[in-house]
Order: sequence, then structure tokens, then C-alpha cells
Amino acid sequence: MARWRDVKKGKTDTSTTKNTIKETIPDNISVSPLLRIKAFITDMFMIMMPIMYTTTYIILDGKDSFQSNEIARWLTMLVYGIITVVFWVRAGQTPGFKAYDIQIIDDNTKKKLSYPIAIFRYMMFIISAVSFVGLLVPFFRKDKKTLQDMIMQTSVVYMDKR
Repeated sequence: MARWRDVKKGKTDTSTTKNTIKETIPDNISVSPLLRIKAFITDMFMIMMPIMYTTTYIILDGKDSFQSNEIARWLTMLVYGIITVVFWVRAGQTPGFKAYDIQIIDDNTKKKLSYPIAIFRYMMFIISAVSFVGLLVPFFRKDKKTLQDMIMQTSVVYMDKR
């Protein structure tokens, strides 16, 4: 690992350092649950908050209208789901995943997800988030897979920088 002052002066090659770190991580192990939580929080601010703001203050009359309107809450979750699924299929990552250099892949093909798998994975994500057990699963598994990853045979892995 290079020291910051060496990197700043251009004395070391940072690309070999990143590849060395990547090679020490096994391919079949998902990223840490804490890193996934950070990416999820980033997605909440970048994707969900604009949707909720638009729904609450532009479409409806304000906070009280949004809180009393069950349909509006379900629609915001549906729009967030559609956007997330499109990101998973097109780029293999949401903006939060991109910020932390992680991506979601299909375990069988080792490529980006297809639309049916991404849609069902999002539905499993909702079920997993509602159940308390679904949130704790990755903390007790060696491969760090969540409930939706195990069922849909997907993995959230570090980006390949090669």
C-alpha cells in the first residue's frame, strides 16, 4: 500500500494497488452488509427523496396529504422500484452502488441481471426488509448474501477494475 504523499507526487502506480486488493477478495463472496447499507442510504437520497418530494409537494398538498394517502405511498415505492430495477438491468448498479464501486450480478452467468430476475429480486427485497430475520441474514453468513440474493441467486460484488 502506497503512502499518500508518494501517490500525490506520482511516485507509485495506484492501478496496481487496486488490482492487488481486488485479487485478494474471492469472487464468490458478496460485499460487506455495512457497505450495502451505505449504498442503500445513498440511493434513498438520490432516488427516493426526489420522488417523495415531487409526490408530497407538487402532486399532493403537503406532508399531511401524503401521510394520509396510502396510494401515494405505494406509488412512490413502485416508482422507486421501477427505477432501481432499470439501474440493475442496464448498468448492474444503482447510483449508491456506483459510489462504492460495487455491482449486482447473476451467480449463474456472472453478468448483469435480466428484467424478470431484477423484478423478483426487488419484490424479495421488500419482503426481506419487512421481516426482521431478512435484515440479519447477511451478518451470520460467511458469503454475506442477503435473503433476496440467496433466493434469486444473485451477488453484490466489488467492481472488476481490470
